[in-house]
Amino acid sequence: MTQVTESGWLVVAGLGPGEEALVTQEVRDAIDAATDIVGYIPYVKRIAPRDGLVLHASDNRVEVDRATHALEMAAAGRRVVVVSSGDPGVFAMASAVFEALEAGPNDWLELDIRVLPGITAMLAAAAQIGAPLGHDFAAINLSDNLKPWSLIESRLRAAGEAGFAMAFYNPRSQSRPHQFAHALEILRAACGEDTLISFARDVTKPTQEITTVALKDARPEMADMRTMVIVGNRDTRAIGRHVYTPRYAEGSAP
Repeated sequence: MTQVTESGWLVVAGLGPGEEALVTQEVRDAIDAATDIVGYIPYVKRIAPRDGLVLHASDNRVEVDRATHALEMAAAGRRVVVVSSGDPGVFAMASAVFEALEAGPNDWLELDIRVLPGITAMLAAAAQIGAPLGHDFAAINLSDNLKPWSLIESRLRAAGEAGFAMAFYNPRSQSRPHQFAHALEILRAACGEDTLISFARDVTKPTQEITTVALKDARPEMADMRTMVIVGNRDTRAIGRHVYTPRYAEGSAP
């Protein structure tokens, strides 16, 4: 049986989209108090080494193993921070930690576990674009690593036909080069070819690029794994260099 000590704790923290100024003070304080940092290699590299701090970096596809290791260390009395980019509860490590908690010994239920929010890539991208998520919206992960592509297709159609703006994580990778082209076909049919789509690459970094076009002009190669894609609804419009979705829906008074 695992012995849970009183001094151990586990924090799941969001490091934001990349710009250090966007890391919350609450997250900084947790990192300063930690004995161990756990996370995907590029995110752990963002943490400055110091005496008394152990960095545990691992590959991207071992989320539950990583979470289990973090819980084991917290149960042994360590002060552990599991780091994610963006917000840990949005397609990130918070769910993996609770999956590992559910599968682990009952003792772990007594652990001090906290989730600290961060600024998501979705919200950082939307802020750079203007206000494309100003009305109802949906966030969809386009990776089919953890769900079938058929489910992604049905969610794209449903969200588009319902008039949601949409934010897409993980739109196109080297192992999935063709799926995003099919996603664009679905979106054109569900949302209309004149609906605006924005591609936000390397948001908040010096290499940031923002491109907005109509869906009929969107090309698959405009997106990669460093790109956040935001599609408006039929009311979304461009005002100068800004894009926004009105707060009101058709048929209601502004």
